[in-house]
Amino acid sequence: MRLNRVRELRSLHGLSQKEMAAAIKVRRATISVIENGVIPTGDIMLRIASFFNKDPREIFFEGSVLSTAQEMNEKKIQKRLERANK
Repeated sequence: MRLNRVRELRSLHGLSQKEMAAAIKVRRATISVIENGVIPTGDIMLRIASFFNKDPREIFFEGSVLSTAQEMNEKKIQKRLERANK
């Protein structure tokens, strides 16, 4: 399961983790943990998106991540409806 597209985009641009980290002013280890599924802060998310000239949603909220968020939202709405109908 792909957690985000950071590794894919970095590789497409022929960058090492160290080069990318220097470009967005973070440590190389930060890139590594993001590529392994840790969700970055909003600030770092925006730096990465800007660096690749992409909307952050295209990098961090695609596929199963987005589907999971939508499913959770639908469950919350369903619970609220059930409570309102009691």
